Amino acid sequence: MKNRLLIVICLLALMLGVGAVVAQDDMSLMLAGWSSSPEEDAALSALLVQFTEETGIAVEFAPSPDFRTTMQTAFAAGDYADVFYIDSSVLPDWVEAGVVDVGEGKIEDPEGFYPALLDIFTYEGTLYCPPKDFSTMALQYNKDLFDAAGLEYPTADWTWDDLRAAAEALTDADAGVIGLATPPNFERWLPFLYQAGGAIFDEEGAYALTSDAATAALEYYISYSTNGIGGPPSLVDAGWGGEAFGTGRAAMAMEGNWVINFLLQNYPELNWGATELPAGEAGKATMAFTVCYGVGAATNETGTNEAAWQLVNFLTSEEGQVRAAEVSFGPMPTRPGAAEAYLNTWVERTEGTKFDAAEVNAFIAGSEYSYRWQLPVGFQPFVDAFNAALQQSFGGDLSAEDVLFEAELAAEEVMQ
Repeated sequence: MKNRLLIVICLLALMLGVGAVVAQDDMSLMLAGWSSSPEEDAALSALLVQFTEETGIAVEFAPSPDFRTTMQTAFAAGDYADVFYIDSSVLPDWVEAGVVDVGEGKIEDPEGFYPALLDIFTYEGTLYCPPKDFSTMALQYNKDLFDAAGLEYPTADWTWDDLRAAAEALTDADAGVIGLATPPNFERWLPFLYQAGGAIFDEEGAYALTSDAATAALEYYISYSTNGIGGPPSLVDAGWGGEAFGTGRAAMAMEGNWVINFLLQNYPELNWGATELPAGEAGKATMAFTVCYGVGAATNETGTNEAAWQLVNFLTSEEGQVRAAEVSFGPMPTRPGAAEAYLNTWVERTEGTKFDAAEVNAFIAGSEYSYRWQLPVGFQPFVDAFNAALQQSFGGDLSAEDVLFEAELAAEEVMQ
């Protein structure tokens, strides 16, 4: 009798055109990821409890401090979580390894996501997983230092020339202040490449980091260090751009929205603002650092595939994203429908501080013109070679052409 009733419920669900949401008290899932802020962890825990209450499917969240290593070990053993975080940078590798289930036809309301983010998790024409959350890079600026220098605050209309002029005016060697923090990292430079009209690969997939646009973008980025108006965070005794900015030793920085809560917690008296990154010759560009909820390919054999997708769709639905946004100060929701809830949360969080919550919009705006942080399988040696050469260029030992040459050699080695 119980089995007949279960069949009837499933048939009714199919007739109504909705996914079968069936209580499965004997079903359990493993969700693998990493621990974030206490607020984010609490938001996820609350959602998982709600999911279990509604479906009867138990979910265990297994965070790992060294997530990628943990997953690689699990993949090699063939025993891995039903659902797991997939950073955009590793999607091609994990898809090629055969451990990610295809999301085409299983992801609910895909049109409701930011298109640029959904495209990031589409590999060789196939959509694999829905974006969990995302962060974009924007420009942070120290209002007190701008006021002291008699400068107007940055706006979304700024260009490279505006950024350079401000950095020159704000640099104070005697006070140990640089105009702009410029980390020697490939992904931090990439917005400038795209702003200049360049690309890592052309439309046919051929390596394209030998263009005039790439050279111009790299010369511009390196010039901050060689001209003494910027440089790596270590130049001002900081471990990363957010810290260099927070201490007041860098008048401007280019970090993602993860920097907001960091600054509010660690430098509550800092008087600062945020706006979109300046535009280059080809217009605006920023990076989208994003993660999706992937379903393991092995769930097709373990019998947990349907339940796993049920969990993923629950977490990435507009309702799920709104609930998470209402209590979280972390990455941004990937559905425009949850943006207002996210902003309202920041209004409450920033009340009584010197940061205007409305400036969170600078990060959200980047979703419209962001580029993926993703490279082909096996390209990490290329990134390592680029970063090593970029570090040398900051000291004047290598030119932009030299850096690009070293990167090209590493790319050729990988592509052989």
